[in-house]
Amino acid sequence: MEHDVAHDRSHGLPDNMLQSRLLITLGWMGICGCAALIAGAVVAAFLVPNHDWISDTISDLAAGRSEIAMDIALYGFSVGLFATALGAAHLHPGGGAWSTGIFCLAILAGIVIIVGARNEYGDSDSDGVVIHSYLVYALGLLFLAMPLCMAWALPHHHSRVRRVLIGLGLLWGCTAPVFFFLPTGIDGLYERALGVIAAAMIVTLCTVFIGAGRLIRAERQA
Repeated sequence: MEHDVAHDRSHGLPDNMLQSRLLITLGWMGICGCAALIAGAVVAAFLVPNHDWISDTISDLAAGRSEIAMDIALYGFSVGLFATALGAAHLHPGGGAWSTGIFCLAILAGIVIIVGARNEYGDSDSDGVVIHSYLVYALGLLFLAMPLCMAWALPHHHSRVRRVLIGLGLLWGCTAPVFFFLPTGIDGLYERALGVIAAAMIVTLCTVFIGAGRLIRAERQA
């Protein structure tokens, strides 16, 4: 009976197939990636002269003289996204919805790297192919699809996490499109709020990985 409970709480996978240390490490890497994004935005705002938290966007930070601080934050977030994708792949409960969520996470990680590396933020650039707007649209769609897919596939004992992911996904779906219609005087603050929502999705998933890893470790030590 105890083995059946452990088997069920480990997303239906036999616990001897799961590496507790790996799950815990990947979970914390995902959380640290979100912390890097938030910390980087705060630090970069102090480094950029006359930066306005309300009207100036994160893109303004990443395109200015002190762009390295925001670039590092974006790279850190990308690593966190990729670690979350790896954790989700290791703790796969089965089904196409979860696999779709994994692909969303992996693609998001790649997009964030491209955004940081290109230093192209739709600010009337004309050299080469300007793709920032397309990357932003892709981010919007993927951050909508990912939590909903993950929530759909979560086992029944994760009902609270499922509700949180659905709530965050719907909140993102309702608020993200509004950004494109906001006056420039407040779009910076609004963009930061969207970043917090995105980070909350990742942290929520990572708590599942950390919890599963700790449960597996405790079961093996019992």
